[in-house]
Amino acid sequence: MTVQPRERGPAQDDRPRLIELLAALSVATDLGMGQPAETALRSCVLATGIARAMELPDDDVRATCLSTLLRHIGCTATAAAEARLYGDELESRRAAQPADFGDRREMLALALASSRGTGAQRPWRTARTIVGDLRHGRDIVLSVCDAASMLAARLRLGPSVEAALSQQFERWDGTGPLGIAHDGVPLPARIMDVATQAVLFAPDGYDAVQEMVDARAGTWFDPGVADVFQRAGRGLLSDLESADPWRAILDREPAPIAYIADADLDRIARCFADFADVKSPYTHGHSVEVASLSESAGRMLGLPEDEVAALRRAALLHDLGRVAISSAIWEKPGALTHSEWELVRLHPYHTERILAGSRALDPLARTAGMHHERLDGSGYPHRLSADAIPLAARVLAAADCFQAATQDRAHRTALTVDQAAELVVSEARAGRLDADCVAAVVEASGQRPPRYRRDWPAGLSDREVDVLRLVCRGLTNAQIAKQLVISRRTAEHHVQHIYAKIGRSTRAAAILFALEHDLVSR
Repeated sequence: MTVQPRERGPAQDDRPRLIELLAALSVATDLGMGQPAETALRSCVLATGIARAMELPDDDVRATCLSTLLRHIGCTATAAAEARLYGDELESRRAAQPADFGDRREMLALALASSRGTGAQRPWRTARTIVGDLRHGRDIVLSVCDAASMLAARLRLGPSVEAALSQQFERWDGTGPLGIAHDGVPLPARIMDVATQAVLFAPDGYDAVQEMVDARAGTWFDPGVADVFQRAGRGLLSDLESADPWRAILDREPAPIAYIADADLDRIARCFADFADVKSPYTHGHSVEVASLSESAGRMLGLPEDEVAALRRAALLHDLGRVAISSAIWEKPGALTHSEWELVRLHPYHTERILAGSRALDPLARTAGMHHERLDGSGYPHRLSADAIPLAARVLAAADCFQAATQDRAHRTALTVDQAAELVVSEARAGRLDADCVAAVVEASGQRPPRYRRDWPAGLSDREVDVLRLVCRGLTNAQIAKQLVISRRTAEHHVQHIYAKIGRSTRAAAILFALEHDLVSR
């Protein structure tokens, strides 16, 4: 991945622009979809051009721009489930994205291409792929929509963007998951469909793009949007091919230009921490807790307040690069192969390059990308040694190691807090972690008293919070009932009440709700 730090353009305001920050973070969604960096950016520039060719008001152009840029912000919510169904979800997503799910021939071809194995295994794998699509496909896309709209709301992108993302899989002919048709589908979502598909087909040439748009007009695509693309598409794609998409989106951002205050960085970083952590049921809340430990430890070590703030934000964003690695690897219960381990070792590098794309986030990139470096040079991805690892990165490494040890992982069970403390202390004695940073992190972990909360968000009861935590761990109603020693029917009622209270209907949304309100911590 080659994302270069953005140079400062001729901005009239010294504050960072929201679109620049979101553009950098959209690279994470590209990686989470198995696509090259800048795919979302290019789709965003094209969608903005189509909206302008339609002479839409600035508000609609802006909603189209932001919706397309962050279309796949909900992709991590179903990554683990897709990996269980299809294997490597990055491969299956890459194959599925250009396909028309309303075309039976394309779906059969996709199922055949997605089913791995040869000989006697191939028919079984093909059947499993087709049956999995029929049983689970609707749940997956609705969960993605739910997660995307919730994260857009937390990013304060506006109701129009939330609506477009919540209906991003609807079709003009009404055969989408919710059955919404024609003008009932938000216009930004209809433009977004044409733009994202055009970018995926663009490497085959303009004629292939136009043939695809014409074939899907009236079924998947809004015929009116397709008609505008037929008139303006060649010029828009030609401009896109010759432009730097980073510069293009800054130059073409719809009015009014949105800037972010310093305090907004924490809110946005927290949102993308949850985006990264929701990829696996084993990492829910990981980044937020690492940030809390890092912040406290940094203050104990006497870091200036501005450096503490930077450390906190780097900690929130340190695991963004995890989205570039298939959940089939993160969820693997056994030992990793050499090639799998090499992919895992790259995830801090991906984090660093994602953050380097934004002027506002670039100062955090180096620290965030060093969270697996070790003082003796045994860490990754750069194998740095002590003199090359600054204090903030040493704190983050200790906090990450400690917190990860207290959570279950696919290949091991969680350690107690005392055992995690013993682990990081042993790492310091071996010369891999900084002893002062380890001491500060351990002390920070002991300063957090148990929570005895009664006023839970959305009016949840204590028991419902217990159930919600088990829902977030991926347990079925039957498993929840067994865990809490209640009847399955009672467990089902609790789950239904939880969904009603939070105003959502998918597990992905429940997880994000729990993360947003810090309900996943034990």
